[in-house]
Amino acid sequence: MKLKNSTDRHGSVSVGLHWLTLAVLLGVYACIDLTDLYLKGSDTRESLKRWHLMLGLTVLALVAWRLLSPIPAVTPPVPRWQQRLASGIHITLYALMIVMPFLGWLILSASGKPVPFFGSQLPALLAANESLAAELKAVHEILGTVGYFLIGAHAMAALFHHFVTRDNTLVRILPGRP
Repeated sequence: MKLKNSTDRHGSVSVGLHWLTLAVLLGVYACIDLTDLYLKGSDTRESLKRWHLMLGLTVLALVAWRLLSPIPAVTPPVPRWQQRLASGIHITLYALMIVMPFLGWLILSASGKPVPFFGSQLPALLAANESLAAELKAVHEILGTVGYFLIGAHAMAALFHHFVTRDNTLVRILPGRP
């Protein structure tokens, strides 16, 4: 497998980053969902929230490669409406993977809290403002729910292409395929 994308297949770097991004996103969602199991202010809950933020910021870094890499063609070609729908979902997914980490960073900044990132602390992006923090948090939570549905739609579309239309949509992103 080549490192870079070709006209018909994702390269090993893109394949690895795609699946790593999924794993990190699963961690992001798991960390925030698990916080409900612990009392507010408990060490475990605070640790999960910290990991939620750090993993979210990691997603932001992982997205950069995808934005710089060409997309291999689907063969056989899909109808125009499917291309448009896929593009819309991909654009929305990538927008979320860029906006959500920044929203998390802004929420902590507006809350006057530190922004940890694997042993370092990121600078606040704005001054403390509790009402703004609450508004940003509400938007972040709504977009997080939208993310669940988009990730599910993305996975279902890949399976549809593989098992129903039988094109190379899924195969071109699977690891270890020729």
